[in-house]
Order: sequence, then C-alpha cells, then structure tokens
Amino acid sequence: MVKVTIVGATGNVGMFAAHAISSIPPMDEILLHGREGREALLTGISQDLKDSFAARGTDIAVGWTTHLEDVAGSDVVVVTAGTPRTSDQDRMDLAMGNARLIAPICRTIGEVAPETRILMVTNPVDVMTCVALKYSGLKPTQVAGLGTHLDSMRLKSLIASFFHVHVSEVHTRIIGEHGDSMVPLWSATTIGGIKISNLPEFTHLPVREIIESVKCSGQAIIQNKGSTVYGPGEAIASLVKTILLDENRILTVSAFIKTEIHGIGGDVCIGVPARINRDGVFPIAIRIDEEEAIAFRGSAEKIRGITQTVLQKLQEEKV
Repeated sequence: MVKVTIVGATGNVGMFAAHAISSIPPMDEILLHGREGREALLTGISQDLKDSFAARGTDIAVGWTTHLEDVAGSDVVVVTAGTPRTSDQDRMDLAMGNARLIAPICRTIGEVAPETRILMVTNPVDVMTCVALKYSGLKPTQVAGLGTHLDSMRLKSLIASFFHVHVSEVHTRIIGEHGDSMVPLWSATTIGGIKISNLPEFTHLPVREIIESVKCSGQAIIQNKGSTVYGPGEAIASLVKTILLDENRILTVSAFIKTEIHGIGGDVCIGVPARINRDGVFPIAIRIDEEEAIAFRGSAEKIRGITQTVLQKLQEEKV
C-alpha cells in the first residue's frame, strides 16, 4: 500500500499537488492534513478529489485529518504548510514565522513516521528543509526540499523556446538558493547532447534576461493570478513519482551537502543535483566552472547564515 500525505492541504499548492500526485500509478491512499478549524474545507477538498477520481476511473482512497499523528505509515510526506511572503516582509521575517510552524510539525512527523521521506515546499525552502532535517531527526537522505527543481524546469523551457527545439532535447539545471543567488550551470547545459556553448547561436542567447525571468517568474504569476499553483504542483508530483517508482533520476532539489559541489564547504541544505529513488535523496559530486563555483559558494554562505540564525532563535525560544 502506497500512502502520501499532504501537510497544508487546504492551500492552493497543497490542493493541486494532491490531484497531480493522484496520477502516479502505484498510489493507494492520499491523506490531506490541515489545521483545526478547517474541517469543512478538508471535507470539500476530499470529496472534490473523489469525484475527479471517479470521472478519471481511478480507485484511490482519500482521507483528511487535523491530527499529525495520522501521517504514520506515509511513504512520502509533502509539507506545504506556512504563509507566503508579503510585500512588506523581509526574508528573515518569513523564515522565522514559518520555522516556528515547521519545526514542531516535522518533530511529530519524525516521531510517528520514522521511515518516511519528507519533501519540503514551504518557503524559504532551503532554510525550511534544514529545519525539517534537524527537528524530524531523520537521516539527510530522507529529507529534501523542492529547491531549484522548478527553477531548472523554467530555464529548460526558456532555452528550448529560444533554440526552437523540443523541451526534452534540453538538459540544464540551476543550483544554489531558490531565490536571488541561484546559479545556472551553463557549463552543464546541452541541447541534443551538444554543449550549448558549442552552438554558434549561443552567442545571441539573452542570458541575463532569461535568468531574470526565471527569478521573477513566481512573483509575476502571483501578481497576475494571485498564486503559483500548477507549476509547483506538477513539480512536487514529479519528485514524489521519482521516489515512489524508484527511478534513480538526477534532479535538482534542496538537500544537505558537505563538499559534493566542487569541493565547496556545505553543511547546509541547498539546491544541488541529486540521485533520487525509493531510498531517498543522494547529492551527486560534481565539478563546475570557476565562475559558477564562486557564485555557488556565495549562495551557500548566504543560506548557511540565515539557517544558523533561524536555528539559534528556535533554540532560544525552545520551539
């Protein structure tokens, strides 16, 4: 029996992620978790999902709960709970507010589901992934964040559009922070197996504009429609599928690293290439161009600093 739990299922991303995850072949049960006082909404979401499964012709059990203890037996727990950043709020305020929520949630998950895999979606995702790792007590391979997975897919799509090729012909990734200090790996980007810098048309690629578009994509969507839903939801489902089907795909997620990336000191959760399967998430050791290494080092130092401050404050507050 395959069970996936969505913690924060009453939010837009959690709701759509549940629907996207339901299309994964081995799925038997989806559990929706929300806070007390949201019982009516949880009931409505679960019934709506059941109706969609009936129309699709799939037989998946859907339940809901306001008790975290019910995540026991989950193969994967997707955590989307938290509050989005407002225009007048800096990253540290967002980090502390969500960390106070995520820490006790993940402590309980670790206690009742010690064999599960946690996929962190709550922002700032790199910092929250480290909070989840520390408070759950799970192994580093059991905890990952959505990180730069969707950013990498956005970059892939933009490159494919510029070169007028099918998106499957493009292989690229973004590492580092899911945020302003993200690092595109042009040195590892290929089109049809050909290194992108070996293509004459590469000299005309508007690199800065493309990266700025990736960085601002989420905010642009929020300004136009209120929230990002379909992109994150499908990205979450693709990671859950990779775990459940033991696919051994190399995807870019927020994971705990030491010196895998160009020998750069880590001890932080940040976006990196990782082999993902049923056993968990395993960062891949790689070498990158010196310019990319410098940028990644700066990104890691930034995230490490914020993470250390957040963990210290949580300890002081005895969360």
